[in-house]
Amino acid sequence: MSAIRYDLGSDQILTLTIDMPGQSANTMNGEFREALTNTVAKVKSDLENIKGIIVTSGKKTFFAGGDLNELHKVTREDAEAFETMVNGLKADMRFLETTGKPVVAAINGSALGGGLEIALACHHRVALNDDKIQLGLPEVTLGLLPGGGGTQRLPRMIGLEAAFPYLMEGKKVNPKAAAKAGIVNELGDSVEDLITKARAFIEANPKCQQPWDQKGFRFPGGAPHHPAMAQKLAIAPAMLKQKTKGCYPAPERILSAAVEGAQVDFDNGSLIETRYFAELVTGQVAKNMTNTFWFQLNAIKAGGSRPESVEKASFAKVGVLGAGMMGAGIAYSTAVRGIEVVLKDVSIENAEKGKSYSEKLLAKKVSRGRMTEEKMQEILGRIRPTASADDLAGCDLVIEAVFEDSGLKAKVTAEAEPKLVENGIFASNTSTIPITQLAEASTKPENFIGLHFFSPVDKMQLVEIIVGAKTSDETLARAFDYVQQIGKIPIVVNDSRGFFTSRVFGTFVNEGICMLGEGVHPSSIENAGLLAGMPVGPLAISDEVSMTLMQHIRDQSRRDTEAAGGSWVPHPAEAVIDQMVNEQGRKGKAAGAGFYEYPDKGKKYLWPGLESLYVDSANADKVALQDLKDRILFIQAIETVRCLEEDVLRTVEDANIGSIFGIGYAPWTGGAIQFINQYGVRAFAARAQELADRHGERFAPPQLLLDKAETNTPFN
Repeated sequence: MSAIRYDLGSDQILTLTIDMPGQSANTMNGEFREALTNTVAKVKSDLENIKGIIVTSGKKTFFAGGDLNELHKVTREDAEAFETMVNGLKADMRFLETTGKPVVAAINGSALGGGLEIALACHHRVALNDDKIQLGLPEVTLGLLPGGGGTQRLPRMIGLEAAFPYLMEGKKVNPKAAAKAGIVNELGDSVEDLITKARAFIEANPKCQQPWDQKGFRFPGGAPHHPAMAQKLAIAPAMLKQKTKGCYPAPERILSAAVEGAQVDFDNGSLIETRYFAELVTGQVAKNMTNTFWFQLNAIKAGGSRPESVEKASFAKVGVLGAGMMGAGIAYSTAVRGIEVVLKDVSIENAEKGKSYSEKLLAKKVSRGRMTEEKMQEILGRIRPTASADDLAGCDLVIEAVFEDSGLKAKVTAEAEPKLVENGIFASNTSTIPITQLAEASTKPENFIGLHFFSPVDKMQLVEIIVGAKTSDETLARAFDYVQQIGKIPIVVNDSRGFFTSRVFGTFVNEGICMLGEGVHPSSIENAGLLAGMPVGPLAISDEVSMTLMQHIRDQSRRDTEAAGGSWVPHPAEAVIDQMVNEQGRKGKAAGAGFYEYPDKGKKYLWPGLESLYVDSANADKVALQDLKDRILFIQAIETVRCLEEDVLRTVEDANIGSIFGIGYAPWTGGAIQFINQYGVRAFAARAQELADRHGERFAPPQLLLDKAETNTPFN
């Protein structure tokens, strides 16, 4: 059975239905390419009897794009054969585009990547008017570029400047927005309507050519040599570099392919695109990003860390204790997914204030036309602010999000737990205190679990699920289901102080503060963080967290460690934090002063006093940037290996996804463990030892890393 059904009707209109056997979605793999080549051969033989062609799909989606399993395996040695294959595929698409017959795409579902590129190769596009449908070219998010003509056709269709957000940012839109942008020509109310409109276009346009194949074609908005466009393109590389910090080759290659291709005819532009595409496909960054953001993320979403034996749960009523920023964010994220929320605080005023956080977020959506007033009121109606624990009665799940204090958490646990439904779950949003320790306040420790959200909750996708010593598999499975029910990404870790994400995050901020204490210029530290691929520098994020909170967490950890008979080993960063808070009165952003100054008007800037306090002016400019970048990335990766070694982390997938989505570990690396794999395990261990010799035992390679390095075996 062919992947493309060929139906030539008595009216001489050919319908090509892409419907790949044995797959839930159509993908651009070997089977599709073979079917397309055979289809093109048949079209050639039937051309005189064909009035026009409709391209549609037999699946719920139109076309899902390239086959990532196939692309991920392409090596540099395969580059020439890969280019030949891509050019062959594009030649078949190009033939259909240049027969002179009208070709219409009847887009009945989402068309992403290669799917949209097939549609762009048609002369007319009719899309189903359904807001759930997405159209776009998201290849850049996996370190790739649209290699099926997307960098050439879209700019020629809507202009270079208008095409850049779709090409370089992976912007996705619904059919209405696509029609407004000029990517889609018509909207249809049903699949039947799509076909009717496609047929009408064919009847009205017996001969068709793409605009770029017509004599005198002009680029919408101007070609690269047009004075207005040339002025914009002159600064585009610098603006792009400011965003990517040089870590992401894909946006740079997309810009090059689009602009260079715009200066030649379409067919030569297509060859330019293929060259850049092959470079990215065989490059390491695309391998890193595809491996983590596609394969590993999908494995997690499919429930790879969820106990299989437990029936799937659904939650109807959730209690949230503490209406501060975290609690308010949890309440919002839960309510928008259709779940009733009881938001409790010590006073009704505090609880109401927590609810107003949701109101502000929703009002913003309404003002932007992304939500109706009625929908907003419906969501707000699900959030019940209260100061009474009695209102928690009937909750399937209660999540405490109170201050990071063991005694306070024990108190609210005892107060709220009896209100749960039978076999209900109690969860702590603690970021550092061991779940096993907190569960001592529970009468049902088997139903006690950690649900560590990240701030701001409405934007951060990850939830770290922490399993205590007595947490049951049933509780874990149901907690996993709740996280997915509210549309978040769950990773599962075992208990430990700081768990996984907080431990690794702590190494990042501490290393940056430590560098400052060594005399490194604060600008160098912040730039090193950004150039390594972190979303923000370690000093800036320390201010966001607040140094007083860092002190509090440290003091709590020290007390608990010493109470358990252990000895506390101070980190070199502690002295700097204590000096900043206790002697300089600079506690962080919330207090209005930290490593940065926060003027009422204007942007924040590094506090000038840091230079006189810490900077070693004689040696600051001798510090190598690569050493600073390595320290930032290595210290986090080493701590991640320790978490694997100590069985805090259960899987490499959770390590990579958690490091990126939880703490912002440089996404170009594919995550903390993938960074080690792509660096080379043996080479990484050697470099870690160099850093340990120069900067301290915290960089010493853990035994698990040394074992892997001996045989140069990657983590998997």
